[in-house]
Amino acid sequence: MTDSIKVSGLQMNVTKDVAHNTAAIKKAITKAADAGADILLTPEGSLSGYYSGFNRQTVKDALVEVTAFAKDKKLGLALGTCFEEEDGKCYNEIRFYDKAGEFLGFHSKILRCGDIFEENKGELTEFAAAPLRTFNFHGLTVGGLICNDMWANPGCTPMDDPHLTTQLKKMGAQIIFHAVNGGRDSSDLSQVTCRNYHESNLCLRALGSRIWIVTVDSTFPDTIPNSCSGGVVTPLGVWAVQMPKQGESQFTYEIPLTEF
Repeated sequence: MTDSIKVSGLQMNVTKDVAHNTAAIKKAITKAADAGADILLTPEGSLSGYYSGFNRQTVKDALVEVTAFAKDKKLGLALGTCFEEEDGKCYNEIRFYDKAGEFLGFHSKILRCGDIFEENKGELTEFAAAPLRTFNFHGLTVGGLICNDMWANPGCTPMDDPHLTTQLKKMGAQIIFHAVNGGRDSSDLSQVTCRNYHESNLCLRALGSRIWIVTVDSTFPDTIPNSCSGGVVTPLGVWAVQMPKQGESQFTYEIPLTEF
């Protein structure tokens, strides 16, 4: 088993323009490959746009383009996108690919956001969910979580907190890839209370489960900071890498798996 993995994370402006998103992801693939990364993580909905009304065929074509490009660069992907699977259901996913371009499977968002008093509203009606699972990425056991899957924001989900981070650790995961597209605005509630909750929660879950977490959020093309920092959190609950709070950026970091 390898004793390290070099991860890259992209903080990008996620739009409903699939061509724009595709170009941004391909640029990040090149940058990650040039830095010697093994895998690139992108935000929630980064290919399709974060909504269920995406054009199914356009996203399928873009997925073929992006994954072929990553395969040519010998770069694995933890790709955030909404996608309609062969079962005809639409999922909010992280799709995992190894460095040879083989599709390893997908994690679908489980703690989908909605009205906390009316369960038939929001993502609960727009996206299906599949059971939690892990993936073998070149000898490493990894898992995926999407946005609220991690922090179970009490204002965003009517479901109980199933502690998915702990579940993944018990399933053997060594690293969790966390794709985010968090709601945010300029209010104190968003920028102080919500952001602090997200970041403290992230660090506490990494510490509580003694697991590495790689996370990236989307970013808005204005002055509003992200809903949560992107970067890498160690199993001790501290940031090894913390990205800027606003604006498009990318990091690459080598995780020393034998340290903890």
